[in-house]
Amino acid sequence: MQERWITDWPVSERWTHYTRANAGEVLPNPASPLGQQFSWEKGMIPGWRDAYIESGNYSLDEFDADRAEVVGFFGGYLFINLSNVRMQGVRSPAITIEQLDLAFFGDRLDVPAYIAHPDDDRPDLMEKALRHIGWMLTAQDYPEIDAFKQQTITLRCGRPDLSMLTDDELVARARMTQPLLQTGFHHHGVASSASGVAPGILYAIGDAIDDPTMPMVLCSGIGNVDSAEPSYRMWELSRQVRASRILTTVFNAGVDGLLDRLKSEASADAAEFLAAWDQFIIDFGSRGPSEWEMASPTWETEPELALAALNQTRWQTDVESPANRNQTKVIERTTKIAEVRAAVAALGNDGLNAQLEVAIVATNQLAFRERTKTNLVRVVHEGRMVFRELGRRHGLAGNLNHVEHVFMLLDDEVESFVKNPTFMTTTLAGRYEQWHELWDLEPPFIITDGNVPPLPQWPRKGQAIVESVATGDILQGIPGCPGVVQGIARVILDPRDPMALEPGDIMIAPVLDPAWTPLFMTAGGVIVNVGGQISHAIIVSRELGLPCVVSVEHATDQIPNGATIEVNGATGKITIIELP
Repeated sequence: MQERWITDWPVSERWTHYTRANAGEVLPNPASPLGQQFSWEKGMIPGWRDAYIESGNYSLDEFDADRAEVVGFFGGYLFINLSNVRMQGVRSPAITIEQLDLAFFGDRLDVPAYIAHPDDDRPDLMEKALRHIGWMLTAQDYPEIDAFKQQTITLRCGRPDLSMLTDDELVARARMTQPLLQTGFHHHGVASSASGVAPGILYAIGDAIDDPTMPMVLCSGIGNVDSAEPSYRMWELSRQVRASRILTTVFNAGVDGLLDRLKSEASADAAEFLAAWDQFIIDFGSRGPSEWEMASPTWETEPELALAALNQTRWQTDVESPANRNQTKVIERTTKIAEVRAAVAALGNDGLNAQLEVAIVATNQLAFRERTKTNLVRVVHEGRMVFRELGRRHGLAGNLNHVEHVFMLLDDEVESFVKNPTFMTTTLAGRYEQWHELWDLEPPFIITDGNVPPLPQWPRKGQAIVESVATGDILQGIPGCPGVVQGIARVILDPRDPMALEPGDIMIAPVLDPAWTPLFMTAGGVIVNVGGQISHAIIVSRELGLPCVVSVEHATDQIPNGATIEVNGATGKITIIELP
């Protein structure tokens, strides 16, 4: 194995610490060369930089012109630049470094301490930062992302028959998505940096009134969370199946070939379901595991991913409706707001009362963040579908050995490949093998002082020595969504294979993104190896009312499948009640 991957970045001289925290949720696996360069480097990362500048915590001259140091790519893996993101804690009066680190890491002990740099202090940015903070704490809506949502929906609905386009026309359509990715991530970066403000303020208030679980309740049931919408729609589909003898019979025969069997059914129930399914794919076909990555499958390219989740959801009784769960969280939130207002008023602290009111409004940023991500994923998907069509046709022509080899192109090779698609067959096949070698590596969680170990020194996944648990042991993670639930532990490593998950089981997963969240409707609780206070999994779990604990390191290896466990989503504690 080579010491560096072909798309690896140089280490920043100014910002030297990196972390996989939160990045592991965004891109759990190595980025494909095309995915990294085409959609990230030429689209989303410039937008990320623009968002940081808009926040008033950075200036344009602080960033490299070609690779803005908001992130880094090493071994194909995405790392967030910890040194860079910490400037929000240094320069913003709205959040401290300690609060920012808590959101990223919980109480991990291996996080490098902040050491001041002469260029960290930027009083010239304060006026802009204060204006941005004012927006964060008062914004009831975000019109720009609503307009962009409609633009991305129009992009999807207006997709031409890609098989009828020439190669040049396909490339032109793909290139058209890059400025959209920059705009979309500009929005996403603004909302993401703002989404940590409300929890930070609420945790401080919780300490003052001795109510540490209050922030999670107030950050639940906020509504308009776009990444929860597929779960609601999938629930509606599951009710169609549950109410129909014909559909139930077809589903009972298994997920493989299910859509073909439905198409052969001459029944009104099948026709109605297929029409609803087609609309579901138009609306949500961009979702899937590792959906930020262009080479990843989605519900449109691999419908079995969504059908497997739907097949599990249909066994739920109507009382388990996500709308019912959400309404419970809405009521809890409303009740808790009244309680907290009374408790703060009793302290007679006008400043604390003002902080509470702005923090309640600032929880809107959590919903804004999920909308911006959903918008972006739609745009990534349109690029994905273009390159899959290029891969399909050149695979048939013998210019590629496999459709996925098209994702081994570098950004500046795309046009050359279209002009002469025969000259890279062997090169792309070799890259594909080397890329998959990276999947076996365990990236360092933190890179300190720019010391990136050569790839042959990275450990292999699964080599970590994990201590076995015993009955009565308690594992500690980061609280996600309040609630206490007992159930059978089910380790689910791939959302394509959720068949072992029974209603009420505790799902234990390596990472969660919104593509996993339809499984929330089957699970009684969720435990995740990674994640932070503002991770997508937590935001969605709070909308669906599911007890959730994240950042339980090695949970998928440490907790035996079939064990009886208790999850406390308010404290982050997982208790082993009985081993299988």
